[in-house]
Amino acid sequence: MAPGGNPGRRASASAHSVLFYRDDSELAASAGKPLLGALTSGGTAIVIATPAHRELIGRWLTAAGADLPAATAAGRYLTRDARETMASFMIGSWPSPAGFWQALNPLIQRAAAAAPPVRVFGEMVALLWASGQLGAALELEALWNELAAHYPFGLVCGYSAGTVGGRDRGDALTELCEAHAGTLGAGPGADPGAR
Repeated sequence: MAPGGNPGRRASASAHSVLFYRDDSELAASAGKPLLGALTSGGTAIVIATPAHRELIGRWLTAAGADLPAATAAGRYLTRDARETMASFMIGSWPSPAGFWQALNPLIQRAAAAAPPVRVFGEMVALLWASGQLGAALELEALWNELAAHYPFGLVCGYSAGTVGGRDRGDALTELCEAHAGTLGAGPGADPGAR
């Protein structure tokens, strides 16, 4: 698959998709729609993101009609800090498969058993990518795919379109796109001001 993904290759809501977003409004809407779909159908929405993006997505979901306090109380809206979650399974600068499994398997397993469908938005991979740890980001994408082989859930991994590309990242970007069933958003390297 070419860098940036194939715009014609759109993933289903239960697939592992990559979102290349241009700005906060695109991030909130593109991440929020599958989460809202899960919540309105009695399922579980999980957001593993930075504090700013958790707040942004929460505001979008509330504006779209989701009752987040009720969903949170019922255990159907779960949020985790991306950096803290990642720190729980990183050994040095590399994700530990066993640590990843211990950190995320119980969360996904409980949600899949208690209140399907399960939809997840995550940006741990984007934090690794942005810090230049491309191999670690690709390994984390592979770990997510392994987890998805055990439980039915949809995952959207969010990356800022303006920072994901670059001449020195072409091969890694191709691998990144190939780790996903489909793409959402602008595509890597998109101009944040372009619409």
